[in-house]
Amino acid sequence: QVHLVESGGGLVQAGGSLRLSCAASGLTYRIAAMGWYRQAPGKEHEWVATITRTGTTNYADSVKGRCTISIDNTKNTVYLQMSSLNPEDTAVYYCNLVDTQALSSWGQGTQVTVSS
Repeated sequence: QVHLVESGGGLVQAGGSLRLSCAASGLTYRIAAMGWYRQAPGKEHEWVATITRTGTTNYADSVKGRCTISIDNTKNTVYLQMSSLNPEDTAVYYCNLVDTQALSSWGQGTQVTVSS
């Protein structure tokens, strides 16, 4: 069992930056990859970025070049640094963890609101 706690969301003006954090606790030795998804009002759940425990990253085209995902294995924490934010980035951002047995865990979500 893994427990995820996100933080760092909030209200920011267009063009601004935010850093989201997600701390994992529990069976963290089984972490294979962590990532971020988001869901905007009236839209489907959207994958944002993923990082493996060894540091391999992947980004959705919608955020590539504007977001950086990183992981601190000593703290079992994943970060999403977002810059050049625009109103289309407004969403609830969810942290996701996939363990070595391909089991997936989710955080409770953190709201990001970008004002124009």
